Amino acid sequence: MGSFAAVGATGVSLANVTSAPGPSGLGLPYAYAGPPTVQYPGAATVQTTASTQMPRQLVVPDVLALIQTGIAASDVPKIRKLSGVRGVLTVSGGAISIGGKTANVIGVDPGSFRSWTPVAAAGDQAIWQALERGQFVTATAAQRTLGLARGHSYQVSAATRAQLGFGGAAVLGIPGVDAVVNSSVAARLGLVPDLAVLINAPAANLATLVTQVRAVTGAQSHVISLQPTTASTPSPLPVDTSVPTGRPTTYMQLYQESAARYCPGLSWTVLAAIGEVESGDGANVGPSSAGALGPMQFMPSTWSTWGIDGFGDTGTPNIMNPYDAVPSAAAMLCADGAAEGGSSLRGAIFSYNHAVWYVDEVLAIAREYATGA
Repeated sequence: MGSFAAVGATGVSLANVTSAPGPSGLGLPYAYAGPPTVQYPGAATVQTTASTQMPRQLVVPDVLALIQTGIAASDVPKIRKLSGVRGVLTVSGGAISIGGKTANVIGVDPGSFRSWTPVAAAGDQAIWQALERGQFVTATAAQRTLGLARGHSYQVSAATRAQLGFGGAAVLGIPGVDAVVNSSVAARLGLVPDLAVLINAPAANLATLVTQVRAVTGAQSHVISLQPTTASTPSPLPVDTSVPTGRPTTYMQLYQESAARYCPGLSWTVLAAIGEVESGDGANVGPSSAGALGPMQFMPSTWSTWGIDGFGDTGTPNIMNPYDAVPSAAAMLCADGAAEGGSSLRGAIFSYNHAVWYVDEVLAIAREYATGA
């Protein structure tokens, strides 16, 4: 059972998938414990919601390529060099049996794979600790199909057999993948090394990229886009019309209240996505290689025009202060038409960072946040 030859618990085989919806993250990464704080001189603190192990920035997988015998090591650098590709991640995998039921599993380095998962999964500290301990984790839908109970152990059969604990479930966002184990467990089970490669390429034409990746990996490979087709119509992003009283204490509240106060009509998920892409919710405040600073990564020259005091602060607006930076980003986006939605929203995000890939990446992550709103 060394490859995804069988149909797993999700009802699909990666080898036969020809299309898939876009990012399918559910929920918000704001429920786990041990949050650090963002501090800046002369101001209060805003509580972050990421543990110390939370990735500073998340990556949206755009394309998946799979070869039943494993991807040649020489093909990976060729994929990296394709136009628009910003990151690749190889994973082992195979079709296995969990408690007598077939499932598709991938083997990963948890520290590397975590940043490729939807926001809710990336923020669920418990499942990453379970993977580190050698337990297996499943997709939410697969847990129900396989009839698994957290904390119980199950016989897992591939090339070899092992009794593994079930560490929990999350929305993994990769079609056809039912379960995940760490790399050492994958090797012990005899999964196919480098069975698949995930590709992040927000700047690429994905139809063209799929063709290019297939040309690199050969006719025997299965290459699919993980993003919606241009014909699909994404659901509207949620807009909070209420303006809460009081000072926000988490980044989630900060994004929500900043959108409602400083750009009525703008979805807070867009601010959340920009904050995630730019600084990992304040985890990396710069300066960037271009000189950008703060949780929303303003250039000082832009800040001199758009920087404002937020939430009752007084004095000179502070680029490092989240209570100033996030409202300033909302105000700047609003002035560029973000509250109008549609093409105006895309134009406003493009004005924030002049790259089409950036717009697509922000909106993809915003849709992940929206799914759990």
